[in-house]
Amino acid sequence: MSAHEIARQYLGTPYAHQSRLKGVAVDCVGLLICVAREAGKVPADFDITGYLRTPDGFSLMRHLADWLDPIAREQMGPGDFVCVAYDKFPHHVGVIGDYVHGGLSIIHADSKRGQVTETRLMFTAAMRFVAAFRFREAA
Repeated sequence: MSAHEIARQYLGTPYAHQSRLKGVAVDCVGLLICVAREAGKVPADFDITGYLRTPDGFSLMRHLADWLDPIAREQMGPGDFVCVAYDKFPHHVGVIGDYVHGGLSIIHADSKRGQVTETRLMFTAAMRFVAAFRFREAA
């Protein structure tokens, strides 16, 4: 099963900071970790904890670069990951999906809506593109 198909199984899961349980609660990083675990890309006990709700501008990007390969924005496709900024620093991550009406979507744990949602992926002044990533291929 692809990463975006796995992520869709989390739709409707409530949002809770640093949570990691399908159907119970996840945050944006937790969704990526759960997807990576289920896809067999990281060990079942893999986790990243201790991060704050307020971005510091460095930690999120460092963790993403430690476990994923960066790709160009133009290469993004279903199953890849995107990091966005709502303000000064990289702040949020999601899984890229294939939008039902064409184009790409973002599947993410949306704290404002209080759950995992899927919406058309549109970069705006309010949600700026920072970076895109793909699962690291086995050496």
